[in-house]
Amino acid sequence: MSKEMQELQKQWHFVVQSIHSNSNVVAFMNSRVGQYLDDHPFVALSLLMFIAVSAIPVAFFLIFVVTTAIMACIGVIVMEGVVIAIGGIALLCVLCGLGALSLGVSGVLSVGYVILSSLVNYWCASRGQIRKQEVNGSLPQKSPVLDLSADNGKNE
Repeated sequence: MSKEMQELQKQWHFVVQSIHSNSNVVAFMNSRVGQYLDDHPFVALSLLMFIAVSAIPVAFFLIFVVTTAIMACIGVIVMEGVVIAIGGIALLCVLCGLGALSLGVSGVLSVGYVILSSLVNYWCASRGQIRKQEVNGSLPQKSPVLDLSADNGKNE
């Protein structure tokens, strides 16, 4: 690996270690919910996507509730119940849509991860196989055209 990749890997390892050593994270991961999410990464990713995507609509709804509560203190009590009910129904519709969206995005990300990791594993395995054959001397000599293309790749 290149020196930059090794440095990046060390930094990433440090970040992961600092997260795993946090007492709140350790307590959560020892709980039943944490163990379940650790065993089911697709559910964890879906839950994370749902929470991230639904934070803004929930914040808008809470602002909406506070605004209507202030209006109710001014004297619009009947209107508050109707408006909050309509807002609650609208929030329910938005959250259902966001839940479906987060499941879809999690599915796409999971499939992409599986495909990418399979390609990387295949690429690493094929390079290892070629190196073993070169060391053993069992690889046939390459044609001059292939040697030129291989040399061009090394010069870059």
